[in-house]
Amino acid sequence: MSAPADVSTLARNAVHLLPEDGLAEKLRLGRPLRVKLGIDVTSPDIHIGRAIPLQRMRAFQDAGHIGVLIIGDYTTRIGDPSGRSTERPILDPEEIDRNAQTYLEQALLILDRDRTEVRLNGEWLAKLDFADVLRLTRTITVAQILERDDFAQRMGANEPISVSELLYPLMQAYDSVAVEADVELGGTDQLYNLLAGRTVMEAYGLEPQVVLTTPLLLSWDGAKMSSSVGNNIPLTAPPEEQFGRTMRIPDEMLGEWWRLVAEQPVPPGEPMEAKLELARLIVRRSHGEDAAREAEAHFTRVVREHAAPDDVHEHVLPAGDPVHLPAVIAEAFGLSTSDARRMIGQGGVKLDGAPVEGLDVARAEADGKLLQAGKRRFARLVS
Repeated sequence: MSAPADVSTLARNAVHLLPEDGLAEKLRLGRPLRVKLGIDVTSPDIHIGRAIPLQRMRAFQDAGHIGVLIIGDYTTRIGDPSGRSTERPILDPEEIDRNAQTYLEQALLILDRDRTEVRLNGEWLAKLDFADVLRLTRTITVAQILERDDFAQRMGANEPISVSELLYPLMQAYDSVAVEADVELGGTDQLYNLLAGRTVMEAYGLEPQVVLTTPLLLSWDGAKMSSSVGNNIPLTAPPEEQFGRTMRIPDEMLGEWWRLVAEQPVPPGEPMEAKLELARLIVRRSHGEDAAREAEAHFTRVVREHAAPDDVHEHVLPAGDPVHLPAVIAEAFGLSTSDARRMIGQGGVKLDGAPVEGLDVARAEADGKLLQAGKRRFARLVS
């Protein structure tokens, strides 16, 4: 094993560590612990909020322990009901498989490859027959399951809860049985599921796992990060995108982002410099030092100096004269024509730096010009 780490180092930023002395007792076993983290593949990306527990796993790995990363190819077919007011939609099996293939590559941006054991929970869950499932259901009561806040709220509102959703905590708990976890990591929204793992492990004659939860990192808009909403920073997003999104963080949220992402206190000085340094750190972790420097140069040029980037793409003008700019903007930047018209009306569209006032422009006046829509969208118009 590597140099041992104390409980405070391994449990940095933890919200729950249960039982209170459980981790210290596990460490006294004098062997590498099996530290489990399960991730359902509901989207193709892992964002930096979902990476917070990965960082805890890396801390355990650096101390010589084994990270057991469970990719929930099977549990994704039900969908984790944690924090949900309705049942999750069922994903297509092909989409689940595609997402699963991308997760390991992303997780290894943070984890130690040599100390990571990767498992798909379909390995064991798909093999359970009906008798096995019945045995699993006997390990916990319906009353215990309905203690969950989200289930209790839905019951109180007479909203439906499917039996498959009730089974989800048991499936996640059985993952801990299958891999004989010593510690399970997860966000605070996973507390019930992680505690269920302790109950089920004991019923199967195993020493219950220690539960360690990490805080949820809120986005710059104050809401929970969501891939569908787009208020997140994927670990594999392009460097310029990662840098730009990090710079959206309000000053008052910088301390929390530094504490959870960088695992350091926010550096003294101006908030802008602290924000820039955090953006460098995020890009550097995913793409390397050179990419971080280039992303910062891009941000400085395009956002802070309001200049065009060096690598402006060309967009071919449609046939006809005059040119209808809303249609050109929509096609060039993937916006709706209504958004394009609104940007023009607000003075946010320019040709070679001059604001455009009308919706139509003569072809000769557009050809060869630099089209700018908003602060960060640029295209060179060509015939």
